[in-house]
Amino acid sequence: MLERKIYGEEHQAFRETARRFIDAEIAPYHAQWEREGQVPRELWRKAGAAGLLGCSIPEEYGGAGADALFNFALVEEIAASGYTGPAFAVHNEMVMPYILAFGNEEQRRKYLPRMVRGELIGAIGMTEPQAGSDLKGMRTRAVRDGDHYVINGQKTFISNGQICDVLVLACKTDPDARGGGISLFIVETDRPGFVRGKRLEKLGLKAQDTSELFFENLRVPVSALLGEEHGGFKMLMKNLAQERLTQAVRSAAVVEAVLQWTVDYARERKLFGQTLSDFQNTQFKLAEIKTEVTVGRVFVDHCVQQFMAGTLDGTDAAMVKMWLSELHGRVVDQCLQMFGGWGYMWEYPIARAYADARITRIAGGSIETMKSIIGRSLFTQPKDRQ
Repeated sequence: MLERKIYGEEHQAFRETARRFIDAEIAPYHAQWEREGQVPRELWRKAGAAGLLGCSIPEEYGGAGADALFNFALVEEIAASGYTGPAFAVHNEMVMPYILAFGNEEQRRKYLPRMVRGELIGAIGMTEPQAGSDLKGMRTRAVRDGDHYVINGQKTFISNGQICDVLVLACKTDPDARGGGISLFIVETDRPGFVRGKRLEKLGLKAQDTSELFFENLRVPVSALLGEEHGGFKMLMKNLAQERLTQAVRSAAVVEAVLQWTVDYARERKLFGQTLSDFQNTQFKLAEIKTEVTVGRVFVDHCVQQFMAGTLDGTDAAMVKMWLSELHGRVVDQCLQMFGGWGYMWEYPIARAYADARITRIAGGSIETMKSIIGRSLFTQPKDRQ
C-alpha cells in the first residue's frame, strides 16, 4: 500500500471524527435525501457542532485555525463513503475562502463565524445558461445606483442553491473593462428580488440540491461588494485552482474506494466453479486499475503539497483535474462491468458512483477547457521550463 506522508496524526484523528459523523448522520438517511433531492439544514448545524466546517478559518472568525489538509481529509472521507449529499466542499473550499481572502474585516466577522457553525449555508454563483467555463461571457449585471447595486440576471447549476443563505455572486459591472468587468458580491438570499428557481433533476449527485437562481432588480448595498469593483475575474482565477484540486482529491478517493469494492466483490462472486478473482482477466484488469489509481494518488498528493506551499499554479491544477477526472470515469466504468447486472442496480454503491462520476469531466471547468489551459502553457513558458 502506498504510504502517504502529507497527513499527520492530527489529520488521522480528524478523519475518525468525520467517519463517525458520516456513519451516524449521513449513511442512515442518504437514500431518503436522494429521493427528496436535498439534505436538511439541520445536517449543516450538526456538521458545524462536530467541527467539520471551516477548519482552516482562523480562530478569530470562529474556525479551528487549522491547515487546509483538514478540509481535504473531509473531502476524501465523504468521497470514499460513496455518499454525495452534503455539498460541504462548496461551503468549505469555495465560499468561505473567498470571504476570508478578499472580504474586509466587517464581512469576515459578519459571515464566517455563522458559516463555521452551520447556521449560514454558502453557495457560489458563477455558471449561467450561456456561460459555463467561459466566465467572461456571463450576462448577469450589477449596476451602481447610489449606495446600492441593482442586480439582474440568472445563474444555473448552483450547488446548495435551494438552501443557501449566503451567495458569492459574480456579476458584470463593466462589460467593456479588461477581464470582462466582473465583480463579486456577497448576497444574502432573503433580500427582495432574489428568486430560487426549480431544483434541477440530475443524472447523479441526487441528494445534492442544484438549482436555478434569478435576480430581479435585486438591490444590495455597496458594502456587499467583495474585493475591488471589476476585480472579480482575477479573484475567480485565483480560487479556481483550489476548486480544481479539490475535485481531483475527491476523484482520487472515489477510485480508491471503487477499486476496493470491486476487489471485495471479486473475492466472493462465484461463477463457473470458482470466484471472479480467480480469473486471469480479472487479475490483469484490476492490476491495471490499481497502477493507474496509485499514479493518480501520487500526482494528487504532490499537487496538495504544492497548494500547501503556495506554489500550485493554474496549469498544474488543470492537469491534475483533467487526469483524475478522466481516471474517475474510466475506473468506475470498468469496475461496474465486473459487477455484471448487480452493478446496474441502484442499491449497489457502484451504480451510484457511476452516475456521480460523469459530472467530474464538466464541473469546475470542462476537460476541454483544462486541455486548452495546459496547451497554451506549452507555448508561453520559457523553453527550459517545458
